[in-house]
Amino acid sequence: MALINLPVFANDLLDEFAARNTERIDTPVIQPAEPFLDIAGEDLRRRIFMTESETGASLCLRPEFTIPVCIRHIETATGTPKRYSYLGEVFRQRREGGNEFYQAGIEDLGDINIASADARAIGDATGILARLLPGKRLTVTLGDQAVFEAVVQALGLPLGWQKRLIHAFGNMGQLEALLASLVSPQFATDLDDDVARLIAAGDEAALIAHIDATMHRTGYSSNASRSPAEIARRLKEKLVLSETRLDDAAFRVLEEFLSLRVPLINASAALAGFADAAGLKLGNALSRFDGRVAALGNAGIDLASIDYRAAFGRPLDYYTGLVFEVGIQGSSAVLAGGGRFDRLLTLLGAKDRIPAVGFSLWLDRIETERAAL
Repeated sequence: MALINLPVFANDLLDEFAARNTERIDTPVIQPAEPFLDIAGEDLRRRIFMTESETGASLCLRPEFTIPVCIRHIETATGTPKRYSYLGEVFRQRREGGNEFYQAGIEDLGDINIASADARAIGDATGILARLLPGKRLTVTLGDQAVFEAVVQALGLPLGWQKRLIHAFGNMGQLEALLASLVSPQFATDLDDDVARLIAAGDEAALIAHIDATMHRTGYSSNASRSPAEIARRLKEKLVLSETRLDDAAFRVLEEFLSLRVPLINASAALAGFADAAGLKLGNALSRFDGRVAALGNAGIDLASIDYRAAFGRPLDYYTGLVFEVGIQGSSAVLAGGGRFDRLLTLLGAKDRIPAVGFSLWLDRIETERAAL
């Protein structure tokens, strides 16, 4: 494996991290693959470099730092709040650029003042980039997965459809395909006749017994990862989802929401107006959004310079609220990206819920922009 050099501005970056009261942390390059495969999302999963141990355990080259930093925090039983910084190599297949490159960033764990922590993450990312790229005009794009989840839930769709739509947030192609299938549902036609009859009759015990017998008859039960009861539940959900149709009014509401794009200074009013016009109660999601906007303003950040897009998300499944990216005006390259991941540490084994927010910096892209100064 070829070694790549640290960027020349690495020491400046470490100075910035120290000034922000972070503890630098490093994690092994070889990581257990399971957390990334289970939690990170499809976009990252298909880019991971996989290997395995002598015992057959699935391993991978470190594709990002957030999950390893959180695992290390849990393993060391360190209390919160805690602010970690990192700088090191990550390995993933990319459409552009090398597959081995440096990333740096900050993970802010355990601050219960959500709005303040969110504002600090955006302020830290933009402040660091402003120092590394003097004279460059930064662009910030902000979205909020929690607001999208609130809209989907308020429309009263079946839970399975809510999960599908939320999972697709940030991927407009996938989201549009799901909405198209909701408007014009394709009824499930691949169910066994006996299974379809038992589901229609609502006889869950008989359905489970039928699946169990089929699994034993075919020999599938000896290595099945799902029980007959779980398979029955999934088949029932599949039938319900295939028969669900999104009415035209609800479809227009979702389309209108996803089309919202305004300067952040106008975003709270735009979201409140949308919710009132649609008759949706978005409650805590809007309150938290408004609190973040206020915290950003109090931190001296120019709200008019931040672009709020209701459909904007990032391709990692562990985000739960704020998502943002920072670039340079006139360039499509993302130099920093991050967001809130309040459920991640619990999914990784933490006993208590730990609120968390963070961001990563793409150092090779920053280096390219610095070369053009």
